[in-house]
Amino acid sequence: MKTPDNADSINYRDLSEEQWRAMLNPEEYAVLRQAGTEAPGTGEYVNTTTTGVYRCRACDAELFRSQEKFQAHCGWPAFFSPLAADSVITREDRSLSRVRTEVLCANCHSHLGHVFEGEGYDTPTDLRYCINSICLTLEPTTDN
Repeated sequence: MKTPDNADSINYRDLSEEQWRAMLNPEEYAVLRQAGTEAPGTGEYVNTTTTGVYRCRACDAELFRSQEKFQAHCGWPAFFSPLAADSVITREDRSLSRVRTEVLCANCHSHLGHVFEGEGYDTPTDLRYCINSICLTLEPTTDN
């Protein structure tokens, strides 16, 4: 992503599609701004076990921590909980002739993926946030 010089003062929700296209490469734009999906198993973070914070590639907001990431073997990074309840928002998605729950960055309203409930994973919640790698950047941290 090409970050504007005034990134700290930007209201990302007010950016025009032209501005988004200038900031994101075509693949990022297709997923983040047009609710596309990267091919399963191809994303940078599918099997990553690095400790850190996953940020929104569009606006750099903190979204998930590696401690909440788990191997769902679904083809995309999976998290059982966002970083904070207000870091993501959800909305109904009927784009595939069935109801799903879309996950968006609360800061810039970019599409991240979908959240699914009741799949039986051995996690503290009954949720799987299935997130496109291309929507994320990983900021590694060190455990002390």
